[in-house]
Amino acid sequence: MIRSFLSLLLCVGLTFGLGGCVTTSLPMAAASPWNSQKLGIESNPLDVAFTNESHGFLVGSNRLVMETSDGGETWEEREIDLPADENFRLISIDFNGDEGWIAGQPGLLLHSDDAGQSWSRLLLDTKLPGDPYLITALGSKKAELATNVGAIYQSSDAGKSWQAEVVDAAGSVRDLRRGDDGRYVSVSSLGNFFSTWDPGQSNWQVHQRVSSQRLQSMGYQPDGQMWMVTRGAQLRFNPEGGDYEEWSKPVIPITNGYGYLDMAWDPQGNIWAGGGNGTLLVSSDGGKEWEKDPVGTATPSNFTRFVFLGGNKAFALGERGAILRWVG
Repeated sequence: MIRSFLSLLLCVGLTFGLGGCVTTSLPMAAASPWNSQKLGIESNPLDVAFTNESHGFLVGSNRLVMETSDGGETWEEREIDLPADENFRLISIDFNGDEGWIAGQPGLLLHSDDAGQSWSRLLLDTKLPGDPYLITALGSKKAELATNVGAIYQSSDAGKSWQAEVVDAAGSVRDLRRGDDGRYVSVSSLGNFFSTWDPGQSNWQVHQRVSSQRLQSMGYQPDGQMWMVTRGAQLRFNPEGGDYEEWSKPVIPITNGYGYLDMAWDPQGNIWAGGGNGTLLVSSDGGKEWEKDPVGTATPSNFTRFVFLGGNKAFALGERGAILRWVG
């Protein structure tokens, strides 16, 4: 009776403090829309993009480049001509038809106009603030490049020249995302604040975090509102469009000792949260109730990123060659 009473008190305390009673276990979903793949490599996949429905590339740490011709069912390693003495981290890839771009660190930017069959290295100004972090293909010969200190540049001549879009950089970042409408949100390297930038603004706008928990990652929901993941396995949603100071109470689907690293929405509107040690959760009611995904749970990897490419093409990227492919 004493234990039950103490458990009740704990739950009531958490209800007032966190907006709900958290749990250390969740039900397992009856089925999974994911198929587990092991690439047979030790590198970490970091991004994926396709030229068409079947043909695409996956990039990652240790110069990783892999190519698929069957929609991602199978992958083969691909060599790109880069200096042998430099261990590049290929962090971002994007295509617009047959024209593709790869951003890497340190100081690497590649361009292709033949669906990735050949790549040319673009020379970057030595005064470029920071290292390439995110590349977005915007159209024929046009792309937008963001660096790991929040500098944003656009090119309209296949990368021969770049025009700065922001006067001052945001400072060192741990996470940087771009919305479909061209807005950006960045999380500071220490996770103690975040910054936003809208097209046409000359500077980043700084915002303080909403709790003592440090920020892990942030991004945009399908309706344009924002989401955030913080330390302590907390998820928050931005209920008021444009008001970056208003956030929901924290949602804590499960306390299993592992944090969350990314969130995403699938084509059916379900919310996915991924994190350490096979943590892969799904909610079909806007984040009120959650289930564990059986395929993710059986995959001993840290899920660092979701990539939904439109339609039914999506991937959950893990570490050391572990990825999940969306099969619906």
